Amino acid sequence: MKDVTTYLNVSEQQGAAFFGAPDEGPVVMLNLLRFRENADYSHAPELAPDAPISGKDAYACYMREMLPLLQHSGGEVLFSGTSAHFLIGPATETWDYVLLVRQSSKASFLAFASDPESQRIAAHRTAAISDSRLLPVRAD
Repeated sequence: MKDVTTYLNVSEQQGAAFFGAPDEGPVVMLNLLRFRENADYSHAPELAPDAPISGKDAYACYMREMLPLLQHSGGEVLFSGTSAHFLIGPATETWDYVLLVRQSSKASFLAFASDPESQRIAAHRTAAISDSRLLPVRAD
């Protein structure tokens, strides 16, 4: 049977495990994103544009508004680009967008993610994506 679970936000258990472990300096977050065909602002109607937009366009709005806050927190986008099928991996699994974001530490990432303005802007991300993966990566 195929797993149809989608992942939009960090779970309480995964957050506790990640942030509860020692903070060992910079961390890069590998983001894999699948966009909704049409953005869903039902959770945040006050942010909805006047006319319907695609998930891709809602994510572009999220990035445009979030980037200054990310940079102010000491973070940076290292890479962003489109994607399709894996060269090695499940042939049926596809991702629309790939993003590598570097933060100077887990503490700076937590402060960034906990900021009320970041949380408000994150509603665009929620409207935009139908599924995602976020993999923290550390240099050896």
